[in-house]
Amino acid sequence: MDKYSVQIPEKGRDKTQILEDLKGFGTEDANYKDGKTWSLVYYLGDEYNQFLKDAYGSYFSENGLNPMAFKSLKKFESEVIRMTASLLNGDDNVVGTMTSGGTESCLLAVKTYRDMARAKRPWIRNPEMIVPESIHVAFEKAAHYFGVKAVHAPLGKDFRVDVKAVKKLINRNTILLVGSAPAYPHGVVDPIEELSNLAIKKKLPLHVDSCVGGFMLPFVERLGYPVPRFDFRVPGVTSISADVHKYGFAAKGASTVVYRNMDYMKHQMFVFTNWPGGIFASPALLGTRPGGAMAAAWAAMNAMGMEGYMNNAREVMDTTKKLINGINNFPEFEVLGEPHMCVFAFKSVSKDLSIYAVADQMEERGWHIDRQQRPESMHAMVTPYHTEFADQYLSDLKESVEVVRSNPELAESGGAAMYGMISNIPLRGMIKKNVLQMMMDMYSAVPKMPDMNSSEDADDLATKAGMMFIKAKKKLIDKIDQYR
Repeated sequence: MDKYSVQIPEKGRDKTQILEDLKGFGTEDANYKDGKTWSLVYYLGDEYNQFLKDAYGSYFSENGLNPMAFKSLKKFESEVIRMTASLLNGDDNVVGTMTSGGTESCLLAVKTYRDMARAKRPWIRNPEMIVPESIHVAFEKAAHYFGVKAVHAPLGKDFRVDVKAVKKLINRNTILLVGSAPAYPHGVVDPIEELSNLAIKKKLPLHVDSCVGGFMLPFVERLGYPVPRFDFRVPGVTSISADVHKYGFAAKGASTVVYRNMDYMKHQMFVFTNWPGGIFASPALLGTRPGGAMAAAWAAMNAMGMEGYMNNAREVMDTTKKLINGINNFPEFEVLGEPHMCVFAFKSVSKDLSIYAVADQMEERGWHIDRQQRPESMHAMVTPYHTEFADQYLSDLKESVEVVRSNPELAESGGAAMYGMISNIPLRGMIKKNVLQMMMDMYSAVPKMPDMNSSEDADDLATKAGMMFIKAKKKLIDKIDQYR
């Protein structure tokens, strides 16, 4: 694509043709309507999708920036927060805001507790928060943005955070403890009650990241599954983030962050009084806040009702059990830990079988596969729409294993080689540099999109990563030789 080939047209194009173009552009996107994706999209069929579009469209132009101008949006937000607080066993003192997504909710929690520490413990110059190694990367982003050091506590053999390790990491700079319900990589709920006891003893706030589980775990618990307590029933929990646009089945752009009371939440708010444009006050990160997302979240929660959410949870957990049992029946695989809901990962227990090569074969069969590292594994988030595709997934998984078994060289090419190399290179700074370059290429004036399904692109990235490792290793050896 030429750098200057894309410009605003001199005259507006036909709207019908533009809409046809938009449909065509999505032909190579992940195929979520055939149940082929295991993250990113929470799809309940075209009829429900249209309902969300209608709800969103009814407040398409309204702006949540000024709740006094659009009182309807404030009503939606307030009621979404109250319904969320009730679901998470909060009392009438619980307060919060809607956000644009889980990342904003997590960012706001860190910003809130940083500013609370500034107000109450001003002697802290280098604030730290203690997070599990499995914490969502949004907290790493928050640490980077807000100058709060993320101190990582190790996981136990069950993939839940080691509370004894957390206790040892607390020091005079600690301003916040964080746990997950569940952690995205393994689907397990951290021992929130133990973290709560520690938080109370050390007089620290405790945030629970339940962006994935906030609208699923309460219903899984009601179905009789063993779910550790994680919500406001736990006295040390001071705030929770929960996404409505995940298992709340709202339109994209709808999450919540809720606090035990206003004593915490007031530190989230921003007020500036000296702007020539007038006094400015904002409860969250965004200025303009899309009214459609608020309306669609309110509509989704009212349309679903407790009964609808229970039915979805029942169907999802039945499908999850089927998938996990099927995967555990493979002698080559092992599900990591004991997932508390419909999010899980599994690894290869055979040294001769590359899980990444299996993932490549699954993608050859049309599945969009999420790969993880430490340990190398495949990841899945189950939705009601996966029910009719579970058997096909297990069948394709069996075929993929057989192909990789018969062709072990597949582990040395394509995506398997790239992901394997990136996962195992010990010098992580090199990987960061390589990925940053890939991002720069994608967002350059003439974007270059890597194709992970292309052996050429994947091999190229793997080769670059390998060469970087070899060069770095040589430099390190040369430096050591200088001091001998």
